[in-house]
Amino acid sequence: QVQLVESGGGLVQPGGSLRLSCAASGFPFSSYAMNWYRQAPGKERELVAVIGNVGGFTNYAGSVKGRFTISRDNAKNTVYLQMNSLKPEDTAVYYCHFRRITGSDYWGQGTQVTVSS
Repeated sequence: QVQLVESGGGLVQPGGSLRLSCAASGFPFSSYAMNWYRQAPGKERELVAVIGNVGGFTNYAGSVKGRFTISRDNAKNTVYLQMNSLKPEDTAVYYCHFRRITGSDYWGQGTQVTVSS
């Protein structure tokens, strides 16, 4: 079955960096665009970054553009989110996601990122 397993979250000081990973299995990973979302306490889940199925296309939320980089390794069935210059407002649970052509959405369990001094 489809599995998305995030890792790499943690506590970091403002200005620091983290790299999130999402290991995917159970579907043809290289055929699908992949997304990172985040949800802060009391807020709606928001789309952070998108990457095309072969990595040639990327797009970012305005709040993270220039600081975050999404990438993927199709040989490892893994998508990454490199987060630099982190701010307290980046604190959230970060989720890996993709949508099948049938319209079904798949989510990982999430990984907590906390930016605090």
